[in-house]
This record gives sequence, C-alpha cells and structure tokens, in this order.
Amino acid sequence: EEDESSASGEQEGQAAAKRRVAQPSKKARNVAAGDKEPEFLGEPVPADEARAKWPQRYQRGAPKRPEDEEDMKARVHYRSAMVDGVVYALGDDVYVMAGENEADYIGRITEFFEGVDKTSYFTCRWYFRPEDTVISRAKFVNDHTHDPKRVFLSEEKNDNPLDCIISKVKIIHVDPNMDPAAKAKLVARTDLYYDMSYTVAYSTFANIPSGNCNTTENSGISTDADSENGAPVKTASLLDLYSGCGGMSTGLCLGSALAGLKLETKWAVDLNSFACKSLKYNHPKTEVRNEKAEDFLALLKEWAILCDKYVHSNDSDVAEPVEEEEDDEPLGKDEFVVEKLLEICYGGTGRKNGIHFKVQWKGYGPEEDTWEPIENLSDCPLKIKEFVQEGYRRNILPQPGQVDVICGGPPCQGISGFNRFRNRDNPLEDEKNQQMVTYMDIVSYLQPKFVLMENVVDILKFADGYLGRYALSRLVSLNYQARLGMMVAGCYGLPQFRMRVFLWGALPTMVLPKYPLPTHDVVVRGGAPNAFSQSIVAYDETQRPTLKKALLLGDAISDLPKVDNYQPHEVIEYGGQPKTDFQRYIRLSRKDMLDYSFGDATCPEEGKLLDHQPLRLNQDDYDRVQQIPIKKGANFRDLPGVKVGANNIVEWDPEVERV
Repeated sequence: EEDESSASGEQEGQAAAKRRVAQPSKKARNVAAGDKEPEFLGEPVPADEARAKWPQRYQRGAPKRPEDEEDMKARVHYRSAMVDGVVYALGDDVYVMAGENEADYIGRITEFFEGVDKTSYFTCRWYFRPEDTVISRAKFVNDHTHDPKRVFLSEEKNDNPLDCIISKVKIIHVDPNMDPAAKAKLVARTDLYYDMSYTVAYSTFANIPSGNCNTTENSGISTDADSENGAPVKTASLLDLYSGCGGMSTGLCLGSALAGLKLETKWAVDLNSFACKSLKYNHPKTEVRNEKAEDFLALLKEWAILCDKYVHSNDSDVAEPVEEEEDDEPLGKDEFVVEKLLEICYGGTGRKNGIHFKVQWKGYGPEEDTWEPIENLSDCPLKIKEFVQEGYRRNILPQPGQVDVICGGPPCQGISGFNRFRNRDNPLEDEKNQQMVTYMDIVSYLQPKFVLMENVVDILKFADGYLGRYALSRLVSLNYQARLGMMVAGCYGLPQFRMRVFLWGALPTMVLPKYPLPTHDVVVRGGAPNAFSQSIVAYDETQRPTLKKALLLGDAISDLPKVDNYQPHEVIEYGGQPKTDFQRYIRLSRKDMLDYSFGDATCPEEGKLLDHQPLRLNQDDYDRVQQIPIKKGANFRDLPGVKVGANNIVEWDPEVERV
C-alpha cells in the first residue's frame, strides 16, 4: 500500500515539476457580438533591440538538452497590446485565464510577441498564492492561516495566447521588515502584495531585496562558498529541542566556529533523563531541561508572567510577611521553612499542570528536597522573587527575541513504517506526530532568528509529504523565509549513507542559509520522492567536481582496540595511532575542534577513549557469537547446525548434535 501511495505521489510530483503552471486554454470570442480580437499596439520593437533582449526567441536550431522545453520562436516583439478594449504594457500584473473550476492565474507580463506561427502571444512571470505552492497539498490543522492578499513572485514563465488575459491586478512589493501598522495601511490600498520569492524546484521561500525583482540569487538550495575563516568572532545563542545527548547542536556549534561564529548551546530540552545527564556532563554551561517539549513551552509562558511581575513591573517589590521574619517562632505540626527555591518546572510526571518549584527545606538535606506547586508557597513571595530575579539574571529560560537559533528533530513515530495504524488522511490527528506541531509552536512563541529542523525522509513521503508541507507552511505563515533540503552525511565525510531532510527558516531580517555542497564522492541511493527530488543537495549534473573518496566503517573504527566480553572501564587508552584523517580529527582536543563547552578549562578525559564497552553477554550467547565466522554479512545462518533452505528459510540440521 505504501509503495502504491509513494508511486502515485511521485507521478504527481513529476507532472507538477514538468508543467508547474498549467497552460491556459484559449477562450472563444464572439466577433458578431462586437468582441474585438486582441491586437498589438504601436510599432514593433526594433529588430536589433529585440534580438539583444530576447535572444532565445530568434535563435534557430540551437542545441538543447532533451529535458529542456523548446522556446517559442518569435517573428517580432511589441511593447503593448489591447485586449477587450484595455491597454496592457510590459511589466503590468494581470489575471490570466485558468482551466475550468480553477482560480485565475496571476502573472507579470514580460513579453509581447508574434510567433513564427503568426499567433499573438504574451509571456507571464507567475505569482503563486500560498495554496498554489508546495505547502498546498496537506489539509492543515487550524493552527495557522495565510494572508489571502499575499502572493509569492517566482521565476517560472509560460507563453500564452494573447486573448487569455482577463484583467489588470494591482500588486505591490512590500518590504518584509516593514512596520506592521504601515504595512497594513499599504496593503489595504492594493489588490495583492508580495514580500518573498518562491522557487518551485527547490521548495524555497526567500526575501526579495527592496527595488529588486530578481529572485535568482536565492533560488538555489546549495553553495560551495568557503567558510569565513578569520572573520571577527560573534556570539549567538542556541536552543536544542529534542536534544538527545546534544549531537545536532554540537555539530552546529563546531561548524559555526569555522565560520567565525561562536554559537553557544544555552538551553536544551529532552524527555530522556540519561540523554540529559550526558549532555550536561559534556556541556556544563548549558541549561538542560528533562521534560516534555509541550511542558517546556507552557513553562516559558508562565515564566514570562513571573518575570513581568518580579522583574519588569514597577511594583516588583514584595512586602515580606511577618512569618518569614520570626525565625525563632516554634513551627506547628507539618509546618516547614523554605530555605531556598532550587528549580522550576511546569507539571511533570505525577504532578498536575501548573508551576512547581523544587524546594530546599531548612534543616534538611538535599535528599529531602521536594517539588511543590506555587500555590503551596503563597507565604513565601520573597523566595519566589529571589528565584525569579536570579533566574532572569542567569537567563535560565529563553524569552521571545532572546534565541538566535532553534534546532531539533521532532519525533514523528506516527509515520513510521512499523506503525500499522498510520493516519494517512490527517497525520496530525495522530498524537505520535504532535511533536511537529509543538516544535513549530515553540518557534512561533520565541521567534528565533534562525530555525533548523531535521527529520527522516518519510515526512516528505508519507501521505504526499503532509508533515513536511505542514512545517513549511507554518514557517511561511510566521513570515519566515524557508528552504528545504535533503542531505546524506556520507557526502560530507562520515561513514553514514542514510538521507535526512533539513528545513532552514530565517527571519526576514536575516540571510536565508544555503546548504553546503558535497565534499565526498557518495552515490545517493533512492529514498527521495520525485516531487522533492530537486531538493537533494548535490552538484548540477553538468558539473564535474573533484571530490574526496567516500568513508567506510573501517575508516572510522579501525583504530579501536580489541576488548573482551567484559570490559569494565569507561575510560581507556586508544593504545595505537590514528590511521585515517577522520580518526585524527575525532581525537583532537576540544579547543582544537573550536569547542567552547568547557570555556578555558580542559575537558575531562581529554584524548581518551570513552564508553568502549560491549554489552556483556551470558556465556551461552557469547559461545554462540564466537561460532559466527568473521566475514562480510555473516550472521546466525552461518552457525554450525543450522541449515538454510529455499527462500532463505532456516531450520536445524538433524545431522548435527544439539547441545
């Protein structure tokens, strides 16, 4: 069923990529009723000028690639035309007749010409409504909308019969960074507006510089530009959502350092307590939160209220109750004194929703610390104030405008092939896919400068790419630029060949990043739906770059020492020299890697081999493993006493005695 669905989606994608904008059909005119045939006005454009401006129209027999569409050839060009008594000029924005039951197309006239077939044509550069773009195919939940007056300018063009023009439409370019009030007044006086470009092939929405309608500089998804080594070091803050032990944020920080940017993981959130402990151990300056992402978002909103009350408000001074001053007064039964508030959270396992503080009790040790709802601390306003003001000073939780980058890969188990009950009609109704919504809700609240989301390719495959389209739609509705890309880690020097989807988002005030072009020669095998095939980050097929040899598993682990079934030490020596550039790199010190997680201090176990400990097997399992030969692809089918029959079916060999 999945294969059929994917094939159907890919066929639709191929058709969409081929035609992109449907050719309007020619409408019939009633000449007897007085309708005039469309006509060009004025003198033709001088031949030399026309050939210089539109050379492809006058070239005969120029060689083309098989997949390229043939340009319509012209006899002569004009600067204006009349259709239904209305005069149209080059650069006019117009409605263009679409197919039956379709909304009229919207385009900008870039050419008027008479074809070699003596038919009158105009060329349109198309605008796209939000529903005309890649974000249109999913039935989105009601958590966001798109401005019905907003369109996106593309580089897509089509030649159309002159009488397909319906009417003029007033469209203006609006600077995406314009003050909202001024923008509202400006938009109210026009039919439509555009503030971004849309690149069909690369599923990209990007800024158009004011006064410049050329969108080609943002049309690609990749770049081979070198990093800005030697540039002044700037500092930026990072929030890692669904962080695990911090792999994505660590990679971002190391890569940013090469470009002269000191990116610091200020905050990290994950539900796995062991992953959080590992991240905190390796990144001691990071505020690591072990909680659900939705609880984290609720906490951020409550934290803002507390900061307004105890930090920003003119009435932030709180009178200390008499009870807190009379330390020597005997306590009643079941009464305890708050020594200090240690942590804050929202809800959590075994707790009702709402703000809770971790309390250190006077006269008791840390093993007696408890989580208490804020209602139970109504007699301790000074303790709450102290905690909030100190937390605000230390920036323990981000507030809107304080985060430069949010990264993360929201889990979407609802689209996994192992899930037999996947919801194909509306994947976001499946609770297992709700983290995609939560991720975008956090982006919406914090408004970071940049967003980088990573996920499996299935978000572009399952249900016609529903989740991927949703993510794009949310970013665009939040006025973010957005760029989709698919990358294989092996193309950048890792022995890992699975493809992953990445989605960049950038505020209009920022430059939308491109993806780096491959550095290693890896064959990208399948996995990409055809509708998004041009979003694979790769060199153009006409380019012949010199790439490094792909890395294999041995290039990464051949220097690891052999260990026995039981190896009790968490930290050991390598016992030998690195054999490859990859191994030399991963043995570098943190400072050599430009990793600032420990500041100027030296990382514990610098240069040592960590966690090289196999799972200890019981003796029977260990003896079985010892029987498997050391050869490529060997497994339990190679065990003595096992017979492999037709269709790779395994059975016991009756001639071999069983132990």
